[in-house]
Amino acid sequence: MAVLGANDSNLRIVKGFFPKLVIIARGDTLVVKGDEEEINRFSVRFDELVKHAERYNDLPRKVLDDIMSDGDRLPAESDEPGTLVHGNQGLRIKARTAGQQRLVEAVSTTDMVFAIGPAGSGKTYTAVALAVKALKDKKVRRIILTRPAVEAGENLGFLPGDLKDKLDPYLQPLYDALRDMMPVQKLAENIENGIIQIAPLAFMRGRTLDNAFVILDEAQNATLPQVKMFLTRMGRSAKFVITGDVTQVDLPRNQPSGLLPTLDMLRNIEGISLIELDEKDIIRHELVTKVVQAFRKRDEERERDEQR
Repeated sequence: MAVLGANDSNLRIVKGFFPKLVIIARGDTLVVKGDEEEINRFSVRFDELVKHAERYNDLPRKVLDDIMSDGDRLPAESDEPGTLVHGNQGLRIKARTAGQQRLVEAVSTTDMVFAIGPAGSGKTYTAVALAVKALKDKKVRRIILTRPAVEAGENLGFLPGDLKDKLDPYLQPLYDALRDMMPVQKLAENIENGIIQIAPLAFMRGRTLDNAFVILDEAQNATLPQVKMFLTRMGRSAKFVITGDVTQVDLPRNQPSGLLPTLDMLRNIEGISLIELDEKDIIRHELVTKVVQAFRKRDEERERDEQR
């Protein structure tokens, strides 16, 4: 879609650069007829179009014109330092705060990383970007994203549809992050082929997760037995990232979160990193930072009152 354009709009432009050739698109196949030398020249330039689209998930008109008019010259765009993934519409996804950069560095040096921080601090988004990068770089064969299926203080009742329909609302934030980083068709293919798997935490039981980049999101909503079950799924050549916000536990009152006890037990184990993000890492609307600070202040006041 990126190469040929909507309704073959890019292809019509390409044909204008090669009027002596007959160029016909049939599905995902391009048939080219004409002089052999001209076909070879076309092939070189068209390959550059494909490479650009694969890298940036986009093909602006200026880039198309540059490549078609001078096939030996690559487009002037270059990577910004620290770019993790080139997302859709040319979006460059990178660590945007010091805390996110620490997370990126921790994942590069250790195989199990805990990223703990408030809402909006980019824990999940950065982790998903690192997973997509690992897949594109062929460092892993698959991405596995999981979350506890816990209602956020609401009783949603009986949801209609099949099992996937019932569970997808819990997993929507993971889909949203992936849609920023992959073309919709490519994402759908990867999910259909099992290269990207998105499932509730309960579905991890009994599995061995090897050659994979695995993310447990919203880990504060997992009980201690669930966290233990998840961590012991780790197989060979795997990266595990566990994200959570200890101030937003949605478990019932009689079910304590397993995240904090796990952190206490594993904090000093070699090969496991703990990255703590804070309000300075929040990259959503500026009011989110103020909301988080207000709630933190309230919690601190309550704690002081209880101690008195």
